[in-house]
Amino acid sequence: MAASASPPRSGPGPRLVLAMLLAVYVFNFVDRQILAILAAPIQADLGLDDAQMGLLGGIAFALLYSTLGVPLAWLADRTSRSWVITGSLLVWSLFTALCGFAQGFWHIFLARVGVGVGEAGGVAPSYAVIGDYFPSERRAFALSIYSLGIPLGSAAGVLAGGYIAAAVDWRAAFLAVGAAGLLLAVPFKAIVRDKPRAHAESGPAELRFGEIARMLAAKPAFWLLAFGAASSSMLGYGLAFWLPSLLQRSFGLDLVQTSWFIGAVLLLGGVSGMLAGGRLSDRLGAASRAWYAWVPACAFVIAVPLFAGGIYVSSVAIAFVLFLVPQAMAYVWLGPVLSAVQHLVPPPARSTASALFLLINNLIGLGGGIYALGALSTALTPVYGTEALRFSMLFALSLYLLAALLMGLAGRHLPRDWVEEA
Repeated sequence: MAASASPPRSGPGPRLVLAMLLAVYVFNFVDRQILAILAAPIQADLGLDDAQMGLLGGIAFALLYSTLGVPLAWLADRTSRSWVITGSLLVWSLFTALCGFAQGFWHIFLARVGVGVGEAGGVAPSYAVIGDYFPSERRAFALSIYSLGIPLGSAAGVLAGGYIAAAVDWRAAFLAVGAAGLLLAVPFKAIVRDKPRAHAESGPAELRFGEIARMLAAKPAFWLLAFGAASSSMLGYGLAFWLPSLLQRSFGLDLVQTSWFIGAVLLLGGVSGMLAGGRLSDRLGAASRAWYAWVPACAFVIAVPLFAGGIYVSSVAIAFVLFLVPQAMAYVWLGPVLSAVQHLVPPPARSTASALFLLINNLIGLGGGIYALGALSTALTPVYGTEALRFSMLFALSLYLLAALLMGLAGRHLPRDWVEEA
């Protein structure tokens, strides 16, 4: 009997890969959300109104972030997912640093566009790498761990941004977080490797983009999940961006106090909700795939009255307590929905499917939500004065009820649209 060939060099373990992907995603949201905590000093320095800040936080970032994500994800599926993620990290970190040199609206607008261009290639390929390293029955929880980058990065962004801006200025905050992201790129690429893909067991290796798009378009679950997530993201991104301004205008907090409030709510509420959503959906989803959509639907319904209470009360302490539970509910959807989207196509198409989902979610949710709340606040200012932002948020809570309805309908179609792995 011929001697067997020597085994291939072992790659990194799934947990280490997940930890590195999480670290990059933390920086993704540090760079994305730092603008929120710095909104007040930026507006004062550059003379911007709420509608202009809404453009900076929303469409400036989301336009190319959403659209370029699709071709970059398709490239990652056909070449190297880890290299696409590394290049994206370098680009968005560089443009974050460049925000610190802005001298006017269009300067910082174009820098934020650059941040969006970079971040376009980071998320969807990361979802696919997780899909390669983790089996189906553990994937929603693994994606929830990865999605901890949202509350952790958002909290780090507001805390670091608030403290650096208070100690130096808002420009130094952008420069510091941009430089830190650039330094992370080298260890990330050294550790994270693309896992060989078992195309023979999973389906055709070279699915064309049009084939993937038609496959998803024919599945009602995809549309309902995408538009349900987009509705929730309009409110989620809007609240995340404008809550620091609300705390300073309506509750009288300073920059550092606002940083602590937001950071604590994100860490306590966001982390618990993220982990609970992934774990619960993996358990209930074993009985019926519908629960990957029904768990988020329940969470959105629970969140609405509690968010309304936190926004409306005048006490900072009561607002903090009321925000904790709905902040957890706001993050429940990520693990189960992202896992469900990956199961609507064969494994070789995961990055592309995730990017098409994110195109809808981010173009509507991120691109529209922040601007909509800012524009509504500007429109309501003649009536409500400094409290206009508070009422803008209250009106926007109806988006969670719409999201719950769409997720509930998606659950009816998921068992039929689900692609089981070999």
